Amino acid sequence: MKKPLIGVTPLYDYNLSSWWIIPGYLEGIQKTGGLPVMLPFTDSAEDAWDLMADLDGLIITGGPDVNPQIYGEEPILQIGLLAPKRDVNEKLYFDAAIAMDKPILGICRGHQFINAMFGGTLYQDLPTQHPLPTNHSQKEPNYIASHRVDVLPDTPLSACMKGAEKIRVNSFHHQAIKTLGEGLAPMAIAEGEDLVESFYAPEYRFIWGTQWHPELLHKSPEEELKTQQLSIFKALVEASAAL
Repeated sequence: MKKPLIGVTPLYDYNLSSWWIIPGYLEGIQKTGGLPVMLPFTDSAEDAWDLMADLDGLIITGGPDVNPQIYGEEPILQIGLLAPKRDVNEKLYFDAAIAMDKPILGICRGHQFINAMFGGTLYQDLPTQHPLPTNHSQKEPNYIASHRVDVLPDTPLSACMKGAEKIRVNSFHHQAIKTLGEGLAPMAIAEGEDLVESFYAPEYRFIWGTQWHPELLHKSPEEELKTQQLSIFKALVEASAAL
């Protein structure tokens, strides 16, 4: 049986003019039965469409801040590094994937980017605009879970987590969802807070976002944590295999 091909959007290093991907994304796909493909940067909608036509799913990865102009705001002083090449590139792949109803998983920046594509908004800087008790830019190693999220019942994430009401996650972000995009529904909320940590789009085959980083957590030495986070990749791969 042919393994599903999952396109993965790369990061862009402006200093070296290079493209690269954190290996955990690729390994998460491989460990759950898929084949990862690093997507090229392009400003051609036709090329993005042709590539997505040959792929079975898409991951929009983590990285620098989403440009606030995408969701109708001007940048504040506390905005972080922006990535204009990624904003253009990922919108083209997203538009092609959603038009074909191909499964899409957004992680961290990708989670925020998808929300913006659905008309949602972001806190540009949590400490400035929405201070919270949890430190969402953890100092612990990236494979360590630093806080918990409440998994909402009767959601795809709840089924993926075998009914667990809370799961432990890591946290490396200073931006977050402020208003959820139209057509998106929450799947997890930061424990004791009001931040949407995961969402899905009920009207589509598979569109998920996670604010945390399963591509790092699946390398945890804790078996339960590793299994839970790999199950997110497995859900994407299985949805992609069903096409």
